[in-house]
Amino acid sequence: MFSALFGAKPYLTAARDLTRLQLLNNISETQVTVRPAACEQCTEDKDLWKAPAMARLGVLRKACPLRSLWTLSLAPARPFSTCHLAAAAQNFSDYKSIREQYKPEVPEYFNFAKDVVDMWAKAEKEGRRPANPALWWVGDQADEVKWSFEELARESKKAAVVLSEQCGLQQGDRVIVILSRIPEWWLLNVACIRTGTVLIPGTTQLTAKDILHRVQTSRAKCIITDQVLAPAVDTIASKCQSLESKLLVSKEDKEGWVNFSSLLNLAHADHSCVATRSHDPMSVYFTSGTTGAPKMTEHSHCSHGIGLGINGRYWLDLTPSDVIWNTSDTGWAKSAWSSVFAPWIQGACVFVHELPRFEATPVLETLSRFPITTFCSAPTAYRMLIHQDFTSYTFCSLKHCVTAGEPMNPEVIEQWKTKTGLDIYEGYGQTETLLFPSPSSLEQVLVCGTFKGMKIKPGSMGKPSPAYDTQIIDEDANILPPGKEGDIAIRVKPTRPFCLFTQYTGDPEKTASTLRGSFYLTGDRGIKDEDGYFWFVGRGDDVINSAGYRIGPFEVESALIEHPAVVESAVVSSPDPLRGEKHWLRSSRTMSRRSLPPTSIRERWSLCPIYQRPSVGKSDAMNCARRNGRKLKTICRFTSKELALRTAAVECFAVIWASVGNI
Repeated sequence: MFSALFGAKPYLTAARDLTRLQLLNNISETQVTVRPAACEQCTEDKDLWKAPAMARLGVLRKACPLRSLWTLSLAPARPFSTCHLAAAAQNFSDYKSIREQYKPEVPEYFNFAKDVVDMWAKAEKEGRRPANPALWWVGDQADEVKWSFEELARESKKAAVVLSEQCGLQQGDRVIVILSRIPEWWLLNVACIRTGTVLIPGTTQLTAKDILHRVQTSRAKCIITDQVLAPAVDTIASKCQSLESKLLVSKEDKEGWVNFSSLLNLAHADHSCVATRSHDPMSVYFTSGTTGAPKMTEHSHCSHGIGLGINGRYWLDLTPSDVIWNTSDTGWAKSAWSSVFAPWIQGACVFVHELPRFEATPVLETLSRFPITTFCSAPTAYRMLIHQDFTSYTFCSLKHCVTAGEPMNPEVIEQWKTKTGLDIYEGYGQTETLLFPSPSSLEQVLVCGTFKGMKIKPGSMGKPSPAYDTQIIDEDANILPPGKEGDIAIRVKPTRPFCLFTQYTGDPEKTASTLRGSFYLTGDRGIKDEDGYFWFVGRGDDVINSAGYRIGPFEVESALIEHPAVVESAVVSSPDPLRGEKHWLRSSRTMSRRSLPPTSIRERWSLCPIYQRPSVGKSDAMNCARRNGRKLKTICRFTSKELALRTAAVECFAVIWASVGNI
């Protein structure tokens, strides 16, 4: 299956990286010692870089700093502050070669668990893959879990038995999984694929109202979460007629819930993978839009399991000897792309740090302490990191840095390279196309990107991925010449790319609205220059992009309207130097934050005291805001009773939208 889908077997691409050691098929399964090149600040650990056999599921071990298991870190070790080696691509020679090499085949049947995970497990058993973990998880208390592909395959089969035998789930049933960055999240991803059930991931920021909408809309039969969110599920479960099973990932039991952890320990590993067709639905993501509640976007087995090969092989440039750390939250499609499919297609190790929140110092310490070769994070993260003092950190393995989710500031790219000696390679896509720029979900593979070997134009999203015919088009679907602003679009006729999302589930009108002539509309505006590089101009709608998170104005407006003092409201974004965009609001003492969409409650609330209702309607006000930049501001209208109160402007829950800037 591997050779049919990707040409040469991916695990053999690592062979050229091991010329200083030995051929892959001669590597010991249990231990390989690799001594990195001299690094003055890493000398005390040179003889400690050895790889013992992988820890079994659930075995947590305390790890001494700088003495972590590792093998095959082939990039010369170096302190960022003193040395920089130009990054050479491992899987291709240049951009032209990518377009020549990329010829994917989509078979009638495909299942990522069977055709990728189990194949890598077999390669490990036969000594054809380096002794590098498939998953390396580090908890916030320095405990660790390391799974080989063999262990991942075995334990995911046990999890599949729990889903199919204990819960009675069948192929096509929908399963909502709301978990933080814990190993079970990865286990359940593979288990759902094995059983043919449709995974619906959710961020741990979801409220009871959000969960209710997702369960009712998707008609999910099973929900899996932890002790933190279980009470929220209990408050809405009686309203969800489709919900048959509630699984709890916890060491402790809870009334009304089945303990997944206990069942997993008792389950057998004799599970036969369900035969899934390539275009069968595999996952569903809820995406925010300009109007209405979040909608379901459906992805197939081939769109993720085959399509994301281009991300892993060419943009992330991964091999089985690499370790990638993607900081995305598990509730977003980006986590599946860069923490599951793209790395494991290439046989690379997925590194996970269960940080409670993104903070610059712990992130830099992690990059210094562990042999991470590839770092993937949102532009907001890089903006936070560059303000730190790097002189006390030594990164002996990091060699490739990528970003997506929102436009990257050129000055951030420059400062990062000054501090680290490494370039940041930008990528552009959507959940619809399966890349990271927005945690919605339609495109599934990199649309545009800056690949190794290409000239980096700071601020550009790079050149089109070979997976798509990407163009800038006008309102009549005509392709525009270089230098002309238009809609970023992907050609879908006469042949629709298999990487593209399948549909907005249950919403054919919304699905049809994304088409213009022979093209699929990404919803973004852009320009192509004379060299073929694409440049992001802004959203074509009113969706707010804050630190890579998509926030639908309707969701915030709906929360405001629930307050008896608010008659009507309108929400747009305001430029923010760190997050890119933010929306402005202040909550009252009587308005529950539980009504807000999950990404909104993390924002900084501010009140802009404007009390005059605009003379134009909401949609006209939005357009006017774009035209006038910072000149136009508007408000929520309050009831006369509340206006009579002297403190109404402060006490009421008000979203005041400031200038839209250049969104």
